[in-house]
This record gives sequence, structure tokens and C-alpha cells, in this order.
Amino acid sequence: MKGLFITFEGLDGSGKSTQLKNIARVLREEGFETVESREPGGTEFAEKIRSLVLDASLPITPTTQSLLYFAARSEHVDKLLRPSKEAGKIVLCDRFSDSTLVYQGLAEGKAVEELWDLRQINSYATENFVPDLTLVFDGRPEKLIERRMLRGVSDRYEDMGLDFQHKLRSGFLALAKLEPHRIKVINAEGTLEEVQREALAVIREVIAKETQDVG
Repeated sequence: MKGLFITFEGLDGSGKSTQLKNIARVLREEGFETVESREPGGTEFAEKIRSLVLDASLPITPTTQSLLYFAARSEHVDKLLRPSKEAGKIVLCDRFSDSTLVYQGLAEGKAVEELWDLRQINSYATENFVPDLTLVFDGRPEKLIERRMLRGVSDRYEDMGLDFQHKLRSGFLALAKLEPHRIKVINAEGTLEEVQREALAVIREVIAKETQDVG
């Protein structure tokens, strides 16, 4: 099988990070070589950028945030994501380019057709490296915020309030509607097991298709 690049998107509190770890474990148990990463992050350089953009005490504009994310992503793709996929591994990444389009674009008031600038810079930064599959873990912000409160952690985006979380949710769903062939919406309000079952079913469909195409 050729490698696969699968991204996990959604609001904080949707459980996407936990699902990524659990699904990676299941895939390894099934014999697949799996790589786990996150954005911003994944390399030493990118992790340093992560500490800057998520620091709520730093007054960073959306444009500055975007450029920092693109710099981190360029390094991430070059050093880890693309080589891992080309080596035939299944690469699971917690956030990628769709988060940039939502957080620095749609949630900031841009319409879908106005995302051309972010898309163009992203294509340049990644050399057109695109996920084979994106899972959006979706749920009502009012429900998901309870999970974030239980975690007792926050960053600049979680501190922006419930209204911003609604904008984020609308943004992810808009992208899913625009690219239904790549972006699949997962109900994140179920139990851990229910959500994992739904996400794994989608991933296994893609793996089966990829295996069939190669065969």
C-alpha cells in the first residue's frame, strides 16, 4: 500500500487528539506502520513556533499567526509528513491546513471564496501536499466546552469565547460541504467508543480503496 496522510480537525474539546492516539494504536495492532504528529509542531523548529502562536499573552494579529503557521508547516511537511507518506506509512496529524483556513480565515469573517490568499500561500509552503482524508470531529460548542473545562487548560483560541467557537464550527462544516470527497464529518458527541468506531470505519474505507487501487 502507498502511504496515506490523514488529518484530524475540529474544535478543541471534540476529542480529536485522543481519537488520533487511539486510532494510531489500533492501526499499529492491525499491522500498519503509523506516524503521529500535530500542528503547529512535529519538528523541533515547528514546536518552537507553536509555543509562540498559542501563547495568549502575545498580541499576535491573524496575519502574523498565519505566516507563522505556514513557516512551521513548511518545515513539518519537508522533514516529517511527506517523507513518512512516501515511505508507505499512514500519517495521522492533529490539525493541518484546514485549521488555518478556518481559524485565520472563515472565523475572522472571510467568505469561502475569499480564502484564495491563504490557499495560495499554503500551497507554496507545502508544495501542494494535501491530505488524502480529513476527519472533522463535530459537536455543539456548548457541549464541547464542558470537556475543555474538565481538562483545565486553555490557549488564545479557547479564551476567545463561545461565539468564536460557533464561528469555528461553522467554518469547518463549510469546508466539509465544499470538499465532501476528502472531508468527512464525525459526530463527536457520542461516547469515546462510538466516535472511534465511526472514524475507524471511514479510515478503513480509504485504506481498502487504496489497497485495491494499488492491486
